[in-house]
Amino acid sequence: MKGNVEDRSVLLGQYIVEHKSTVRAVAKEFGISKSTVHKDVAERLRKLNPQLYLQVKDVLEFNKSERHIRGGLATKRKYQKQEA
Repeated sequence: MKGNVEDRSVLLGQYIVEHKSTVRAVAKEFGISKSTVHKDVAERLRKLNPQLYLQVKDVLEFNKSERHIRGGLATKRKYQKQEA
């Protein structure tokens, strides 16, 4: 995804808020690295659009708080699949 970095930052932020997405999912959707997504929404977006930044921050903090649960469920599915 090439183009203006500022526009990309806002676009990624809006996508995260609308879809309640993780950084990894956004990176995959837009074909860019996780570190690029994180830098865009954590650093650039803070300066460009503070209101959107706060919304993105809330979504990412929620995702982080549930990360251990998602990992456990993924492991459970993995072993259930191997048994079948």
